[in-house]
Amino acid sequence: MRTIARFVTSAHKYIIFAWIAIFIVMSIFAIRLPSLLEGDGFEMDGEHAAVMDIVSTTFDMPAETMFLVFDNVSDDIIQTTLENVEKLNVTSEIASPFDHAEQYKKEVSYALLHFDNDTENMADIVTDIREAVGDEKGITLTGASAISKDINTASQRDLMTAEAIGLPIAIVVLLFAFGTVVASFVPLIIGIVTVVTSFGILTLLGAQMELSIFVLNIVPMLGLALSIDFALLFISRYREERKHSDMQAAITTTIRTAGRSVIFSAFCVFIGLGALFIIQVDIFQNIAIGGMIVVGIAVLSSITLLPSVLITLGDRIEKWQLLKPKANRLDSWRIFANRVIKRPITITLVAFVLLGIAVIPVKNMELTIPQIDSLPTSYDTRQAFELMDETFGLSEQSSVYVIAERASGWTDEDGLQSMKTLEELLAKDALVDDVTTIFSMSDIQSVNEWTQAMMAPEMAAQLTPLLETFVQDDQLMIPVTLRADGTSDVAQDWVRDWSTKDTEWNLSIGGQAKFNQEIFDEILDKVGYALLIIIVSTFFILMIAFRSIVIPIKAILMNVIGLAATFGILVYIFQYGHFGIAAGTIALIIPVIVFSLVFGLSMDYEVFLISRMQEEYANSFDNDRATVEGLATTSKIITSAALIMIVLTGAFAFTDVMPVKQIGVGIAIAVAIDATIIRLLLVPSLMKLFGKWNWWLPFNKGLYRSDNRRFEQRK
Repeated sequence: MRTIARFVTSAHKYIIFAWIAIFIVMSIFAIRLPSLLEGDGFEMDGEHAAVMDIVSTTFDMPAETMFLVFDNVSDDIIQTTLENVEKLNVTSEIASPFDHAEQYKKEVSYALLHFDNDTENMADIVTDIREAVGDEKGITLTGASAISKDINTASQRDLMTAEAIGLPIAIVVLLFAFGTVVASFVPLIIGIVTVVTSFGILTLLGAQMELSIFVLNIVPMLGLALSIDFALLFISRYREERKHSDMQAAITTTIRTAGRSVIFSAFCVFIGLGALFIIQVDIFQNIAIGGMIVVGIAVLSSITLLPSVLITLGDRIEKWQLLKPKANRLDSWRIFANRVIKRPITITLVAFVLLGIAVIPVKNMELTIPQIDSLPTSYDTRQAFELMDETFGLSEQSSVYVIAERASGWTDEDGLQSMKTLEELLAKDALVDDVTTIFSMSDIQSVNEWTQAMMAPEMAAQLTPLLETFVQDDQLMIPVTLRADGTSDVAQDWVRDWSTKDTEWNLSIGGQAKFNQEIFDEILDKVGYALLIIIVSTFFILMIAFRSIVIPIKAILMNVIGLAATFGILVYIFQYGHFGIAAGTIALIIPVIVFSLVFGLSMDYEVFLISRMQEEYANSFDNDRATVEGLATTSKIITSAALIMIVLTGAFAFTDVMPVKQIGVGIAIAVAIDATIIRLLLVPSLMKLFGKWNWWLPFNKGLYRSDNRRFEQRK
């Protein structure tokens, strides 16, 4: 850190010029980021993806299907609209409601728009189709790509909404923390530079890999909050040092102390983000990559650009003072801390009761993969999809594709008999509503009838294309309709059982039910390892940092309890439906992402608070005094930093895309619980109750060796 400090103090002008150049270049790239984002990130390389690739490439089934929904539209307008869409030459096939009775009702009908496997730029195709439809009332395009495009649009609007709400309030918090206008705006500048630079880097990465649209909100949410928090910590320490040192000495000391704390805090967040790489689902990979980039840039800007700006500003950092610091602020915090440690048992019990009450709803948490419900109800795309589903009962059933492989093929008599056996086996399953094969499509009931029909040239000419539709070489495709929604547990259990069923064929399954089952299984199978990495790594880091076993254990347990309470409150708000939010479900990614991010963020406050306690204890070996002084000297900064984090993430409560709203609210609630109930009440109370046990470490030969010896003698 001394080397960094010397470099910054000697080259601060060049550092500022370099950051200005980086900001300008990255701004050009950052503008392009939204156009590169596509999909919700719920994708993985699994059996579903492999089967759907076979279905579309080998069996020429549509790679994607969208819907044109007609609500109280005349037949003539429907026909004209479909003709206009067909003229675009972007679809491989259009299934008109006039040709398929199951798609047509008097008031509501829909057409299927099928697309080939090699169709690219679906966002542009969505735009083209919507322009072809025009402003005709009652006609809406919906489906995966249309929904994805609307979520992208909503995400961009949400980002502007959250910034418009969060940044002004953050400035007010900074004004109360610093008292001067100039000092308050410096963290904001650092945050903007961090986010824009990160967006630029992500744009460059987006040309090489697929990025989820949720990156657009999560990266600035995390980047702004962390950058401003880091700057708050750094500037606070700098102003403290400036009271008794010259500028260069103050900057050097601040980089060595606050800079080290910033790096340590970022490292804790890196651990949480890095653990997400274990879960092989694209959205977790995207958030891990995006998060690591923005955290890395936040650290780099905090220890290079920020001190360079402070050196350039000099004493002007105190310009335009609006609020004067209160001389007795520390005394107020000391009084509060002394009151807490005088009643440690009572306060601990009250705190645990409050957290316990908040945890109760967790037992009813219902996790789902975000789909159409990610969009607000005001979007036509969602309204049309739900109207179609309600009218035609699409969610009452789901389709899966079974790919069966047989080494000797399917077209000889033994192969046909094997196909018939598999058809009958599937049809006997209680959950199966329909099985589609060459036999069901041709109304031929047996292998003998098929063989005889193929001997007639005219029948063979009709049946051969049908055979090729379902059979290619050694692969057989069988579409199966289940009497269950693809998101249901029974449908997921069915595809899981059939994928592992011991049969004479090599069976693979794809479809919505399989997609959901693989995503759920991947997360549930890997989340334990991810959390274990976070917890174990945090334990050893804190143990080494504080030379204690008790402090890391307490910190981890309190974090886990605090996060459990957070999830309970999220269930109360979003699943039960409170505070103006309709009852729904919790997005599957929320518990994992909030845990991974907040666990690292809360360590920032833990380290900052306990470090000051440790520093005081090293001088006095008085645990009570160390607790009081640590709390008194850090509470203002911790409270301000937490409030900024709450404001910037909580602002996403006023956005529309539900998973992003839940992540923002989840982080805000978790930080609020951590900074109040845990840091201000539980930490000092437990520090008092554990006394010298807080600082005990077996075989310790470092700072507290002599005190440990005295401690052992007193036991």
